[in-house]
Amino acid sequence: MELLANPNAATLSPVALFLQADWVVKGVMIGLILASIWTWAIIISFRFRIGGLRRNSDRFEAEYRKAADIDAFHRINGDSPLPIAKVFAAGVAEWRRSTGGKRIDREGTRQRLATAMGSAAAAEVDRLSDRLNVLATIGAVAPFVGLFGTVWGIMRSFTAIAGEQNSSLAVVAPGIAEALFATAIGLFAAIPAVIAYNRFSHAINRIEARLHRFADGFHATLSRQLDSGD
Repeated sequence: MELLANPNAATLSPVALFLQADWVVKGVMIGLILASIWTWAIIISFRFRIGGLRRNSDRFEAEYRKAADIDAFHRINGDSPLPIAKVFAAGVAEWRRSTGGKRIDREGTRQRLATAMGSAAAAEVDRLSDRLNVLATIGAVAPFVGLFGTVWGIMRSFTAIAGEQNSSLAVVAPGIAEALFATAIGLFAAIPAVIAYNRFSHAINRIEARLHRFADGFHATLSRQLDSGD
């Protein structure tokens, strides 16, 4: 019962550890907390974005397979912001440029179609991956930033020992607790960032593979039209 009533027990609360910390450690903690908030904002927004992208891409491909007229389908869906629609539009645009003249270079047209749709797919993947570098940076740097706060706090504790000429645990414990709390916040920011980066990188890779599969299928369709002379 006496332990529960000990007023020093409150110093173990996160708020108390933050308020008692040195200004350098406080700066580290604030920076890591902001990084953690930024990480979760990216995770939530990216998860909704990927989910919506998958559903809309499924619908686009289903409508594409049912379409009897590619030109009519392009008029309806050519301006869609979906990555798969961008690849489709790039293929249609290159097809029209390559087959608009009197003489058609079939092999050159095939190569240009592959290049155009491959470039469009790469551009869309780069755009989707834009914020993943933030997660990678936070996941890699946050533990070391927290470790810097820990080292600074421990140095401050040793300074307190020298100043008071007292090596009692009561003298060094608060500073060490504050220092270790900085490391804990660093891990709290880094662990979700690393996990999310790996999961989203896998999702991006699957989207990239899907775009290339669609581009290959559309390329085959247009190649058959070249062979038939349409």
